[in-house]
Amino acid sequence: MAAASAVDWLGQLPQRLRGVDVKSSNLRRLRPKVTPGCYDCCIRCLGAVPYTSLVATLLCYAGVGLFCGAGHEALTHTHTFVELHFARDVQDFTVMADFIKYFQYVIYGLASFFFLYGLLLLAEGFYTTSAVKQTFGEFRSTQFGRCISLTFIILTYVLALIWLIVFGFTAVPVLFFINMKSSCHTVNVLSETTLFNQQSRVCMDARMYGFLSWNAMPGVVCGNALANICKAPEFHVTYDLYICAFAGAGITLLALFVYMVATTYNYAILRFLGRKGIRC
Repeated sequence: MAAASAVDWLGQLPQRLRGVDVKSSNLRRLRPKVTPGCYDCCIRCLGAVPYTSLVATLLCYAGVGLFCGAGHEALTHTHTFVELHFARDVQDFTVMADFIKYFQYVIYGLASFFFLYGLLLLAEGFYTTSAVKQTFGEFRSTQFGRCISLTFIILTYVLALIWLIVFGFTAVPVLFFINMKSSCHTVNVLSETTLFNQQSRVCMDARMYGFLSWNAMPGVVCGNALANICKAPEFHVTYDLYICAFAGAGITLLALFVYMVATTYNYAILRFLGRKGIRC
């Protein structure tokens, strides 16, 4: 045992003569070596995230969810609201009732479509980032990437134009309820400040906004009857739902514009990187 200790001491003698602490060097050998690989990997992963497409996807999902949910409930309340207060005959409300029923089915399709389209655009954003292009190689992937980016640019522009029309139509019921609320306020003011029955001249015609056909009866509500409608709970609920649907349509339109900026930028980068490669 003493001989083994002496042999170890003699083996460490050159290190001791050089001034090396043997215990510290042994401890350093036992400690795991920390390499910068994890940090570089995290930075590379964060650099591969398409933040513009990610923000646009979140905006798209929030806007479409708000538009579809609030729009579906607003149409249901509109059916009851118009039928109770503006249409005496059920036949006068048939066209509007059919439109509400079919458009509610369209809302289901819109929710599914934008969910898938948002995922595709987000995947396209990941594909066209610089880190992903470095991973998959040079110009063999950029040829396909340019085709995908150009396709999504065209589709997004077409969707933005269509959704701009939807956004405009969503403003019609909001304008109707704003004017109706203003008319009710005018009726209340006139009923308190005048002796004559001037408030009966203030009317609201649902036929002017397309809720009913022009031959529908009565189609118009005036005076105190109009003020009573504005006090009904279904008026405020429907009004708030249409405002939410209008806001959701606006958020979706903003998301589509952000998508257009992102896809156009990605396409320009791919064209720049692929000038010496095969054109799409």
